[in-house]
Amino acid sequence: MDLDYEKLLEGAQSKIPEKVKKHERFEIPKVKGHFQGNKTVITNFSEIAQVLGRDPQHIIKYLTKALAASIDFTGSNLILGRKIKSDLINEKINFYAKIYVICKECGKPDTELVHQDRILFLKCQACGAKHPITQKL
Repeated sequence: MDLDYEKLLEGAQSKIPEKVKKHERFEIPKVKGHFQGNKTVITNFSEIAQVLGRDPQHIIKYLTKALAASIDFTGSNLILGRKIKSDLINEKINFYAKIYVICKECGKPDTELVHQDRILFLKCQACGAKHPITQKL
């Protein structure tokens, strides 16, 4: 019974389904919504803000500039002042997460925004890294 540990490990890993191997715990929900006249209504914005772990007003401030649209926030709905395709909104939200949520060192979303001497920092709770955010809102 002299089996090599590496062979046993490779055998076990080969039996794990692909879905389980590539699963990430941090997945941003895709935008759900519809057009209402000349406006775009996003119905799951509160869920997106909760997953990102950021104040909805901070995300709205970013999206207002990034999408060049006026935005109204009513309860869980976000109403954009013009028609915008969901692909573009998802792209902007993913870019927001890359800058303001995900740690540049370890890639985890366990971060918080910290102001220090008029500079905004992204501080990671998982690895302790602290990076200045150069993107202005």
